[in-house]
Amino acid sequence: MEMKDKGVIITRLFGAPRELVWKAWTDPRHLMRWWGPKHYTSPHCTIDLKVGGKRFWCMEAPDGTKHWTVGQYREIVPIERFVYTDQFADEKGNVVPPSYYGFPDDWPGEMLVTVTLEAIGGKTRMTVEHLGLPKGKLSSMAAEGWKESFDKLAETIKPYKEERA
Repeated sequence: MEMKDKGVIITRLFGAPRELVWKAWTDPRHLMRWWGPKHYTSPHCTIDLKVGGKRFWCMEAPDGTKHWTVGQYREIVPIERFVYTDQFADEKGNVVPPSYYGFPDDWPGEMLVTVTLEAIGGKTRMTVEHLGLPKGKLSSMAAEGWKESFDKLAETIKPYKEERA
C-alpha cells in the first residue's frame, strides 16, 4: 500500500485467474460478498457496466449505519481495467456532500478510482488507485478499509491461493 499526496495506490496478487477477479468487481452478486472493511456488509449493489453507466452500492457498519456511494464509469477495457468516479450518495442514489456522512469540509465531493488487472500465469495482479483523498487520518483509514476489503475478496475467490504482491 502506497500513500500518495492525493490518494492511495494498492497492489495485490491473487492466486486466481483475471476473469474471476474481474467478475468479483463487476457482478453485483459477487461484489456484495466482499465490499467493505472487516465486519462491514454490502446489502445493496447495482452496476451498469458501460462507459457512462452508473454504479451504486452500500456498506453497512456493524452498528447498522449505512454508507452509500454512487459513481459513473469513465473507462472500461474488459477484463483489464476500469475507471469510475466515487461520490457519497443517499439511499436513493442522489449525490450528497461529504458532510452528510460527517466528513470534513476538505474532503472532495468526487474522487476517481482506477482498477487494473494484469494476468500473470494463472494469477492476477490487481492495482487500485483511489485518487482525490486528502492527506491525513481519514485517508489512512480509507486505505485500511481497502486493504480489509481485499482480504475479504481473497476469501471469496478461494479455493485459489492468494498471496500479496
